[in-house]
Amino acid sequence: MQYLIMKYLITAGLVVLVSEFAKRSDKLGGLIAALPLVTILTLIWLYVEDQPTAKIANHAYYTFWYVLPTLPMFLLFPYLLPKIGFIYTLVSCIIFTVSLFVVFALFMKQFDVNLL
Repeated sequence: MQYLIMKYLITAGLVVLVSEFAKRSDKLGGLIAALPLVTILTLIWLYVEDQPTAKIANHAYYTFWYVLPTLPMFLLFPYLLPKIGFIYTLVSCIIFTVSLFVVFALFMKQFDVNLL
């Protein structure tokens, strides 16, 4: 139980740390948020929990493919925010990203990369 609590505290602390950096500096916050910190932490947790190397490798592999269709959202968000406000921008970006992911997954299926 202590391990699980420590795991949650470290992971949550990482998110808080990124948001604190973002409050102080847009550029530094963006840089730190863009780092694959959550993925690296997940890979570490999988390793520490004695998951098979194939599972750890698959996590990294699929993370790469799942990141690609999310990138356009980071351009759409700052474009929409001053026009339609935070909540509508957030909802629009979520819908856009999910839609783009489905299209991307169907496209990648032609190359034997099964994401769905």
